[in-house]
Amino acid sequence: MSRQIVLDTETTGLSAENGDRIIEIGCVELIGRKLTGHNLHFYINPERDSHEDALRVHGLTTEFLSDKPKFAEVADDILTYVRDTEVIIHNAQFDLGFLNKELERLGLPAFETFTAGIIDTLVMAKALYPGKRNSLDALCDRLGVDNSGRTLHGALLDAELLADVYINLTRGQEALLIDLGQVGEEGTVVEHVDLSGYQLPVLTANEQEQAAHRAMLDDLDKASGGKTLWRQLAEKEKPVA
Repeated sequence: MSRQIVLDTETTGLSAENGDRIIEIGCVELIGRKLTGHNLHFYINPERDSHEDALRVHGLTTEFLSDKPKFAEVADDILTYVRDTEVIIHNAQFDLGFLNKELERLGLPAFETFTAGIIDTLVMAKALYPGKRNSLDALCDRLGVDNSGRTLHGALLDAELLADVYINLTRGQEALLIDLGQVGEEGTVVEHVDLSGYQLPVLTANEQEQAAHRAMLDDLDKASGGKTLWRQLAEKEKPVA
């Protein structure tokens, strides 16, 4: 079954290029579009203060984060967890900008290179609901996902909410094959069934079934006034005496 990771981050501010850092990362695992409970969650010491506006959003103080591991200490765990999987992010450009800046500081390649691909639920939502608000809260309200516990932004909680949102966003595409197949690009179902090991039996019709078939053909020929194509061809193919 296909494995996907839903990821969210919290940061000290809005600009990775200007020195803002990741302070929390939360990931939840989906296998066969179901939450497994095998999650990954870290608070991270950013080695700097959060901007006041950001602090009001996430509530993670410098004092609280001061004894948490630095990104370099958890980078391997994060990359191992997401390796070769599809990663689902809301507004992926923002989170990837921060993740890639953190990896750049460690001399590592871009985050995307460790994954099997990135799915951006904001892009999906804008295509489905053009001109409407498509924040995570707005999508939760629209899709009936309970976000009543979201008083402050938290990476793990937001990843769990986003997983439910993603499943609802792609529900119309899963059809009845979802348990047999796997979700590919943009949520479409790709079914892989190897039939090379199957040898299908050939069942021949018995005499009774053949007689019933001939009778049905006779009835069709009679109803058409003797103009059925198979009878005309059969007459042409009869050997000349």
